[in-house]
Amino acid sequence: MNNEPAGSHPAFSTPLSHASLSRRALMRGAVAATGAVTVPSLLAACSDDSGSGGSGAKKTVTVGSNYSDAVPKKALADAVASFQQKSGDTVNVNTIDHNTFQEQINQYLKGTPDDVFTWFAGYRMQFFAAQGLATDISDIWGDIGSGYSDAFKAASTGADGKQYFVPYYLYPWAVFYRPSVFQAKGYTVPKTFDEYKTLAAKMKSDGLVPIAFADKDGWPAMGTFDYINMRLNGYDFHISLMAGKESWEDAKVKAVFDTWASLLPYLQEGALGRTWQEAAQSLQQKKAGMYVLGMFVGQQFSEEERKDLDFFPFPEIAPENGQDSVEAPIDGYMISKKAKNVAGAKDFLKFLATPEAQGIYLKSDPNNVATNKNADASGYTALQKKAVEIISGAKHISQFMDRDTRPDFASTVMIQAIQEFLKNPKDIDGLCKNIETQKKTIFATE
Repeated sequence: MNNEPAGSHPAFSTPLSHASLSRRALMRGAVAATGAVTVPSLLAACSDDSGSGGSGAKKTVTVGSNYSDAVPKKALADAVASFQQKSGDTVNVNTIDHNTFQEQINQYLKGTPDDVFTWFAGYRMQFFAAQGLATDISDIWGDIGSGYSDAFKAASTGADGKQYFVPYYLYPWAVFYRPSVFQAKGYTVPKTFDEYKTLAAKMKSDGLVPIAFADKDGWPAMGTFDYINMRLNGYDFHISLMAGKESWEDAKVKAVFDTWASLLPYLQEGALGRTWQEAAQSLQQKKAGMYVLGMFVGQQFSEEERKDLDFFPFPEIAPENGQDSVEAPIDGYMISKKAKNVAGAKDFLKFLATPEAQGIYLKSDPNNVATNKNADASGYTALQKKAVEIISGAKHISQFMDRDTRPDFASTVMIQAIQEFLKNPKDIDGLCKNIETQKKTIFATE
């Protein structure tokens, strides 16, 4: 495997229909189976030697990857090494800083992209498929479909009914904590929002940072908004809001910000200058008591420390909504429309769809769960088993704000809006009015 340094490219920049993805349908199979350097203007293809994949052709596949953190980068390298050994083909991986990748992927796909690129299910997959920037891989699904539930296939399908995505893994967002800290302090896992705030107040009085928090990169705080909205107003309203069908000046939306404002005294200070990794380290170091994040928080823990990492669902706010919705993004792979080695790229994606390939990845990055229903879950950690349980037991799944809405709305409006709220939570009316004005302009272009 050739890991070219980030920045070797000259060019990079960014809804699954919003049908309610039943977690039971999505995870039925899983339960049954019990370098990062910001580059200038950005990504181009990793290599020019990839052939067509036909007989006698060079068999190099290039991959544009946002797996820039050490743990997922190694896990992908392990999977790639296995594919190369089995196929005899070569895979060149171009690793780009995660946030840069997302910011510049639109330019990348319109320029000289790699054959394969890492991406996300949901609206973000459909967005590029609709623009003609992705290759139809419906034929692959004829081979791999038996390994996936119908819900995963739906998550991989564009608005035209064709498949453009291969799911690789998924992970829940929840409230993470260290059981040893809870035991030592006599804390009890909260179920309701009032209990959550009471616990946070107790942690603060005990000298802990109640809730680790970071939003330097703009997206981590979105998960807190999503959960408060789903718990307060329900899944259907949340998804409708993300789709541009509800007003951001609705009293329901203002209530989300009001509720969030009541948590601010318990959030780690200086969030806009802190990365999620740094916030996770405060949890890992037992300086913070809780952290609302995806299960990838475990990447900042050693293997031994992960035995002392647990989570609970985001607390109930309105009894009628309970804790029935789970934020569980699906990550995977697509083939660019300008791929030079389409046949080789398809072979690689077929491999990634196998239980074996997903198992290899998860062995090095046990902070996710497999998407193939035949994946071997016997070696899952307690945290992974719990992830399968919470996902399969939920009534609804969301993909995360920047995946459930238009990418331009998420990046140009909501990142700034949430960060402005965190700096000035007192002008919620003005904030919501500004969001709504921009939303109307952006969604009018659909």
